[in-house]
Amino acid sequence: MRLFVALNLPDRVRQGLWEAVAGLRELGLPVRWVRPEGIHLTVKFLGEVAAEQEPALREALTRAAAGGRPLPVAMRGFGVFPDHTRPRVIWAGLDPDPALELLQHRVEQEFAPLGFPTEGRPFHPHLTLGRAARDARPQDFRGLAAAIEALRYDETVLVGSVDLMQSVSQGGGMVYHVRHSERLP
Repeated sequence: MRLFVALNLPDRVRQGLWEAVAGLRELGLPVRWVRPEGIHLTVKFLGEVAAEQEPALREALTRAAAGGRPLPVAMRGFGVFPDHTRPRVIWAGLDPDPALELLQHRVEQEFAPLGFPTEGRPFHPHLTLGRAARDARPQDFRGLAAAIEALRYDETVLVGSVDLMQSVSQGGGMVYHVRHSERLP
């Protein structure tokens, strides 16, 4: 199973983000867009995991969520990783929040003993909206910076759970399933 830990957003927010980037999708960029139901905030990517590990992962998620609280997730602005001429990911930005950083740290600490090393890069919370095609060229993205600059979507929601998710590759892209959910008390 291909697993990760994530925060899921209400459907209305996912749909709002999808509508906010409609003009960007219409530019015909070589980008595989994430469908609205797939938009989420990845807290930790786990990768391929044996089914027999799932009970331990659920217990780790329970420990990570303990003592937490519902998290305000504030979406502000759009951007790309690593840059506009060779983007790999188009994303919606999130305001930094100490409670979210604390949850991410607790997830890292609880999953490390299970064989999932802590992430070496700083945590940059974002919502992936699209991924550039591997064979895309810089000239394919002319106008991207200006188009992203023109996008607007400001929304804040309270997220009350953290989820162990499974990603499954299907014909039109990845489909995500909640394997286990922990409320943030």
